[in-house]
Amino acid sequence: MLTDLSRQSLAGLRLLLVMTVLTGVLYPAAVWAAGQGFGDRADGSPVRVDGQVVGSRLLGQQFEGQEWFMSRPSVNDYDTLASAPSNLGPLSPDLVASIEQRRSEVAAREGVDESEVPADAVTASGSGLDPQVSVAYANLQAPRVARANGLPLGDVEDLIADATTGRGFGFLGEPAVNVLELNVALAAAARGGD
Repeated sequence: MLTDLSRQSLAGLRLLLVMTVLTGVLYPAAVWAAGQGFGDRADGSPVRVDGQVVGSRLLGQQFEGQEWFMSRPSVNDYDTLASAPSNLGPLSPDLVASIEQRRSEVAAREGVDESEVPADAVTASGSGLDPQVSVAYANLQAPRVARANGLPLGDVEDLIADATTGRGFGFLGEPAVNVLELNVALAAAARGGD
């Protein structure tokens, strides 16, 4: 009886060791290796400038200063660990007040009437981390950004056009502009195209 228990315990221990190696070492290593075949996408799609990572093309971030294109608002200050919506309903007085405040701030910053401010300039996305803005919001910011960088407006509009992505699969969503990639191109153009 004791030998049966010892034999079963030893078999269980061997199975535990084999499964630990398979599922805890070999499987994760295989998944990691397969992921490396997808290049930067497996590492979070980093955007590099002069070899340094300046952000991810998949995550929105805040830009400060008149010389930059601004991202969508974020209810969590672009914190990837707190990615979530505000959970305020469309009739919430707090949500309506924050939208009105943002609309007023964007209109003042861009020198336009409040009615010209696009919705994505005043509303946060569900994750609070969307890296894109609408083409309309990017174009609204173009005159300010061109002035602040000493660039012709046409050049800045060309940068927007170059950074604009089409609809997913040709029919899903709307064309959008990745703000980080646009600002990287803008910085290069402001430096003289290096």
